[in-house]
Amino acid sequence: MQIRDATAADLPAMTAIYAHHVATGTGTFEEEAPDEAEMTSRLAKVQGAGWAWLVAEAPDGTVLGYAYFTQIRDRSAYRFSAEDSIYVRDDVRGQGVGKALVEALLARAEACGFRQIFAVIGDSENAGSIGLHASLGFRQVGVLRSAGMKFGRWLDVVYMQHSIGAGDRTLPD
Repeated sequence: MQIRDATAADLPAMTAIYAHHVATGTGTFEEEAPDEAEMTSRLAKVQGAGWAWLVAEAPDGTVLGYAYFTQIRDRSAYRFSAEDSIYVRDDVRGQGVGKALVEALLARAEACGFRQIFAVIGDSENAGSIGLHASLGFRQVGVLRSAGMKFGRWLDVVYMQHSIGAGDRTLPD
C-alpha cells in the first residue's frame, strides 16, 4: 500500500467510498452523498489551503481509502488546530489502511504548523474510529450527547485530541 496525495483521477473512487459511508454509516452525519462535482470542490478547497488530502493506494492502483485535514474552525485563533477525516473502503476496513492514513496526516499536519489535531467522530458506538485514534495517541476529550439524528436514532459525537510537534509546550513562531 502506498500513501500519496489525492489527485482528480481519484475522485470517482473517493466519491464512491464516501457515498457508502453516508448511506450505511454513522461516522458522518451527512444524509445525502455529495456528487463528484461537490467532492471536486472539497478536494480543491483542502489542497488550495495547503493542507493534505491523501489516498491509500493498493499495488494494483485501486484506492483503498482517503483522509484529509482542515483547520478545525475558520476563525484565526484556530490556525494551529486541525481536524482529521478518514474514510476507508468497506471491504478493507480493519486492515491498517485507516491507521496508515492517519499516521501520514499527523506528519503532514505538523509540517503545516498545526499543534493540535482533533478527531470529531460521529457515533459514540463507532469503536473502529475511536480505537484507531486511541492507538495513535489521541485521547477522548469530550462527548456531545445526542448531537445528531440519523437513521431514526440520536447519535453522539466523540471528540478526541492529539498534540503534534511541540503541542502547547511552546508558543508558535
